Amino acid sequence: MNTAQQKKFNSLYHKHVSALRRQGKAERTIDSYSRAVRRIAEFWDACPDTLTEDQLETYFSSLVETHSWSTVKVDRNGLQFFYQHVLKRDWVWVNIVKPPRKKVLPDILTLKEIERLINGTRELRYQTFILVAFSMGLRLGEALNLQVGDIDGDRMKVHIRQGKGAKDRFVTLPEASLMALRRYWVCHRNPTLLFPRGRSPQERAQATVPMDRGGLQKSFKVILQDCGIRKAVTIHTLRHCYGAHLVEAGVNLRAIQHEMGHECPKTTALYTQLTEVTQTDTDKRINRLVSRMRIRWGD
Repeated sequence: MNTAQQKKFNSLYHKHVSALRRQGKAERTIDSYSRAVRRIAEFWDACPDTLTEDQLETYFSSLVETHSWSTVKVDRNGLQFFYQHVLKRDWVWVNIVKPPRKKVLPDILTLKEIERLINGTRELRYQTFILVAFSMGLRLGEALNLQVGDIDGDRMKVHIRQGKGAKDRFVTLPEASLMALRRYWVCHRNPTLLFPRGRSPQERAQATVPMDRGGLQKSFKVILQDCGIRKAVTIHTLRHCYGAHLVEAGVNLRAIQHEMGHECPKTTALYTQLTEVTQTDTDKRINRLVSRMRIRWGD
């Protein structure tokens, strides 16, 4: 792009980001939708408002060949937003690209495998994180951002703040998880964060941000390999495991939906395809589930 085109692109890009913020989009959505606009501009070395439908089709044909369908879907949504809210144009995206709808059941770890995963972890912070993420069915960001003030040891509840959809919720805190959090907190004593960033106890004590998300995910992959677990699982899989094992433990679907913060009951119903269903009391079943694991804590 020449200087004039670049100036025009910068103006439209700024409007795009501003519109995303006005619509209350999450920061990760803003990042991904903005990336979609940058990517197509770099592909054609042109301002997106000048692209023809043929150019859009060519771009997405290339994107399908080089990226995952999830990336294609995000870029499609990001550009659709750009066309509607910035360019004020209609874009019939279905005629250009339509990612296939796939219904894939996630791999689930057994309790023995989760126990093996925790016991095979050398660092106490990772041991604690894996147990906490699993035992409360937390998303990665929800667990990373836990703060000292979120823990209610009297009610045995944890306040999850601004989860998916910017919604708060309370989840059951198993006794084993409370003990693990206290054990790890004593090692760093950060006044705010439960999982602070830093290599040494001193750095963690003074940290103002949580552990790095990318670093945690990489370490989790290494832990899986060390434990000899070959299933296609990620940290988010622990959340699926939680839901599936609660169903197996007999917790009713409405209670699981509440614990996991699912907006749609159909999402919760997925776990009935992974295990068998019975009925029982939520808090007792969660504690019984977590207490069945025999964990050998590291230094």
